[in-house]
Amino acid sequence: MKIQINTDNNIDGSDALTQQTQAVVEDAMGHFAQQITRVEVHLSDENSHKGGRDKRCVMEARLEGMQPVAVTDQAQHIEQAVQGAADKLKKLLDRELGRLSNQ
Repeated sequence: MKIQINTDNNIDGSDALTQQTQAVVEDAMGHFAQQITRVEVHLSDENSHKGGRDKRCVMEARLEGMQPVAVTDQAQHIEQAVQGAADKLKKLLDRELGRLSNQ
């Protein structure tokens, strides 16, 4: 499973943020690692310096033989948005892959 992290101009794409984001994704998606070819993470700050609940994380998982699935989460801090999106993606994949295994 490859993890690709993209940031906008308002997010500092530091090594620490990259490592932390990769760890969150690997932890959440570990159960699905054999079925996922790539996870793309897009981090952005909707209104940069104004503050507020404007940090956004879009996470897209590409699965073998299936259409990609994506989720979005917004929070006050980028780390919270990453964790929220990872949790949402895990639930979505549980539901989607569970549905396939029941067919």
